[in-house]
Amino acid sequence: MTSTEVRVPLVARTIPYLPLGLIAALGASLAYVVRLPCRTGGWNDQVSTYTNFCYTDIYPLYFDRALSTENPYFAHVPFDKQVEYPVVLGEVMQVISWFARWLETDVGAQAVRFYDLTVILLGVSLVAGVLLMAAVAGPTRCWDALWYAISPAVVLAAYINWDLVAGALSMGMLLAWARRRQVLAGVLLGLAIATKFYPLLFVGALFLLTWRTGRWRPFLVTMGSAAGAWIVVNAPFMIFAWEGWRRFYVFSADRGVDWGSVWLFFQNKGWGFLGQGDVSTLGMAALALLCLGIAVLTLAAPRRPRLAQICFLALAAFMMTNKVWSPQFVLWLVPFAVLARPNWKPLVLWQLAEVWYFAAIWLYLLSQPPLSRDDLGIGDDTYFTAVWGRVITIAIMMAFVVRDILRPDKDVVRQADVDDQTGGVFDDARDRFTLASILR
Repeated sequence: MTSTEVRVPLVARTIPYLPLGLIAALGASLAYVVRLPCRTGGWNDQVSTYTNFCYTDIYPLYFDRALSTENPYFAHVPFDKQVEYPVVLGEVMQVISWFARWLETDVGAQAVRFYDLTVILLGVSLVAGVLLMAAVAGPTRCWDALWYAISPAVVLAAYINWDLVAGALSMGMLLAWARRRQVLAGVLLGLAIATKFYPLLFVGALFLLTWRTGRWRPFLVTMGSAAGAWIVVNAPFMIFAWEGWRRFYVFSADRGVDWGSVWLFFQNKGWGFLGQGDVSTLGMAALALLCLGIAVLTLAAPRRPRLAQICFLALAAFMMTNKVWSPQFVLWLVPFAVLARPNWKPLVLWQLAEVWYFAAIWLYLLSQPPLSRDDLGIGDDTYFTAVWGRVITIAIMMAFVVRDILRPDKDVVRQADVDDQTGGVFDDARDRFTLASILR
């Protein structure tokens, strides 16, 4: 820093982020209000849960995964009753259950307290994720984080599951990488993968941009730190609670087609090999093809793509080809979709599709066994309009991102004289390898 430069005080630098934090807290509070019909007793009646659109995994899993009595990975329960999440999330659930049991003696009251305490953690995670996203976006685009703070889809899906914890860790990883703190970025990435598995896709995005720029040392330091952090938190459970630890991986591999997936539509309609083939193989093949396309795009584009763009494309490809597409998966995608292309029109279209799907899944479940309430629910065709609504609107956003990569002058982020605000060592880096260089 030269003698003529003046460092802005920390307080002055944080003031612009305070309104975003308050709005994120409002979003977290609205998400709690959405589930009040269940919180006040509706959980005990499936019809009431679905008609009030207030379902959450948090309350029933307190009973169904032995959280009321034991550590989830060491519990003496059948294998299918073990916690089906990676270890960081499982132990978060365990710690909160300890507090719930300490505060309440009645098991029913414990479950409600478990939900309340979990919501506090998830609300804090949302606020933290929003502030971290704003810092990643930079001062010229920090208000883009409003999409994560209070968009309708986020409010509706916030407390279905524990995804917001992984969201905060992922945004922390992205900020650490942007600030060129590779060890911290790696540690946060390892913890994020040990919370929800989807941040593993960011490894591919970092690898492709490293390949193009030749910045191998920061990448290897980050990957080493990520592997170390993942091993540290997983090794004790792998050694002392193998059955409980492997439950997540067995469940993910063996899980059949579930709600939200396009494969469910193909099976329902009997669409040839798409509806009758092995979905695990079909899904992996489709994802591999899309990832190959992303790799070619990254290495062939006239200008190096931004990190957020590649992360978004990889996440979107994973969702579109996965065996299950739960309503809360929108929480994974929102911050990366906005960082990739903060254009409000396609984002609004996608948010409307997500809101429609959120309503459609609960109405559809009302008409399915064992409830079979056709008078309250919707049928197959109506439900699948919501499934395809998400696919089509996300595909539209992907197409716009691909166009921005191929025509960087159309990228609204780069129009502000920015190369890659999330890129870290990639920011303003020269190309070392491209597909065009092979042909020269």
